[in-house]
Order: sequence, then structure tokens, then C-alpha cells
Amino acid sequence: MRTVWTMGFVAAAALSFCFPDFIVFRFTQAVIWAIALVGLVILCGTSGQFSFAQAGFFGIGGYTAAILGAHTPLSLYWALVLAPLVGYAAGYGLGRVAGGHSLWTQALVSYAFAIAFPQLLRWRVIEQWTGGVQGLYLDFPTPPGGLLSNDRWGFLMALALLAAGLWFAANLIQSRSGRAMMAARDHDLAAAAQGIRVVQVRAAASGVAGAYIALAGCLSAFQFGFVGPTGYNFALSVQMLFGLVIGGMNSLTGAILGGLFLQFFPDVVAGFGKGLSALLYAVLLIAAIVAMPNGVAGALGRLAARLRRQ
Repeated sequence: MRTVWTMGFVAAAALSFCFPDFIVFRFTQAVIWAIALVGLVILCGTSGQFSFAQAGFFGIGGYTAAILGAHTPLSLYWALVLAPLVGYAAGYGLGRVAGGHSLWTQALVSYAFAIAFPQLLRWRVIEQWTGGVQGLYLDFPTPPGGLLSNDRWGFLMALALLAAGLWFAANLIQSRSGRAMMAARDHDLAAAAQGIRVVQVRAAASGVAGAYIALAGCLSAFQFGFVGPTGYNFALSVQMLFGLVIGGMNSLTGAILGGLFLQFFPDVVAGFGKGLSALLYAVLLIAAIVAMPNGVAGALGRLAARLRRQ
């Protein structure tokens, strides 16, 4: 299976040299979505939590890159290290607050975080760092050697980080820590009786998810060259949840499918006209959830199992 994944990533990297920069840019955004959704698979699928905080984590990654570029002499590549660290700290802190409570409380706490984050960016005390309502601009990191265009280098960088993120997530889920997350998800009282510290385990899962989503936000800031408070609103959190549900929240493959869905499906429904696109998007989304409760990845897995039996 790992050979298949490796061949797939190598093929994707090679094909990026066969398409114009605009197409490569679109697929880079799909890869960035997929990185964020890997974090949500760990948070929602593996540890069984619920969150609306992903827009805030995404913004933390973007602003880490922008502040690093605007206020320090460091290379922007340092943001690829700092953004996940800051995202982990924020996610772990939020998990410590909400991890010991019900899904309803987790939803309310994370919703408050998502609503407060854009307002925090406008706070006068820190607006000299965040740019306030005007946001911050940043340049794309210089490609090594100057041999590649910015779009192609951005795709290869995001693809490599997605591959590393999938490898780490797969090993985490299969490790002792991953089994502790699933035990806390299935029955928290039974997990606690076995010596598992449920709150700490859930906080760690929230921290890992925050790191993934912040890394995705950092890459997105690289691509667009701008961060602002309006770009990290509550709708972004809901959008990521849609991608997670459509792709499949219990599958890392579903994160990739969800990333492709978030990037390209709105273009499909937009072709039916501005007045009907939103309605059609909602109808197809509800139909997909009803028909495929485990997402597209779950449906493909059932189809493959049926074909093997036949």
C-alpha cells in the first residue's frame, strides 16, 4: 500500500510539469485543503471530538507567516516550522478547556474561539503586528536556485508536506497514542478506568489537529500573499467540516478526496448559474451525506470489498 501511495505522489509531482501555472495553483490549493483535513481526521475521526475552531487555527498559521515576513529578518521558510508549533500550542490549550466536556460544550467553546479570533486580530494592542483591519502582505518564499516558478514550487512543497503529514498521521493512529484516542472516543469512562487520561489525550489530538491546520494556513498565506481578519471567518470552519464529511472523517484517503471536493466542486455547481448554484450545492451535499454516511472514501472502500468478494 505504501508503494502505491509513493507512486501516486511521484506521479503527481511529475504531472505538475505538464500543466500551466494556473492549473498547478488550483491543485496546490486542493493539497492545502487536504493537509488541513488530515488534522480534522485525527481530531474528529480518531479522537471523536467536534470543533469549529479550524478557521482560527488556519489564521494562526497564516499570520505566523505574515508576521515573520513583515516584522523579522528571518526567512519565510521558518514559518513552516513555527506555524505548526503555534498551532499545536493553541489547539492543545483549547483541548484542555473543552476536552473533558460533551460534544455540545466542545462545539460552543470552539465556536467562541472561531468568532473571537478575527476580532482579536483587530485589537489595538496588537494591531501594529497584525495590521488590524488592513491585514498584512507577504512575498512568496524564493524557490531554491530560481529554477521553478512560484506556483510549481508551491505545489511541490505542499505535496511533500502532505506526504510527510500522511505518514505521520498513519503512524500516530496505529500507535499507542492513537489507540488511546480511539478508546477515549468510544467510551471515555471505560478509557479512564484503564488508566487513560482522557482530557490529556483529547488535548493532544486537538493540538496535533491545530498543527496540521496551521501549517495549511501558512501555505495558503504563501500562495495568496495576503492575510486579513475577514479571511478567517466562521464560514471557513463550516467549509472544512463539509470537506471532512464528504471525504470521510475516518479515513486519511478521505482527507485527500475532501480537499479535491472543496477546491473543484464549487466550480461544477457554479456552471449551472449564479441563482441555482448555492441551492444545488446544498442539495447535492445533503444527498451525498445521506447516501454515503462514511464519505466518498467509505463508499469506495465498500465497493472495493464487494469487487474482491465477487
